[in-house]
Amino acid sequence: MDRFDGIDLEDCPCCGGVGSIEEEGGWCVYVQCLDCGAHTAEFAYKNEAERLEAARKVAANWNLRKVIAPGPGE
Repeated sequence: MDRFDGIDLEDCPCCGGVGSIEEEGGWCVYVQCLDCGAHTAEFAYKNEAERLEAARKVAANWNLRKVIAPGPGE
């Protein structure tokens, strides 16, 4: 599977770090900060077309600052 070229991500809303679109087991995607671990909700997919749409949705949530921030001890 290809990576998600052409999908732009803003800096992390929590720490200003770099966000990355991640895949989990071939069934969902989410964006996670490589520095602090803040992340979006997961979006599930069943096929390649849904995979790309899910990646666009998690990127949109990230860019709108809709993230789950890690708390102390996480």
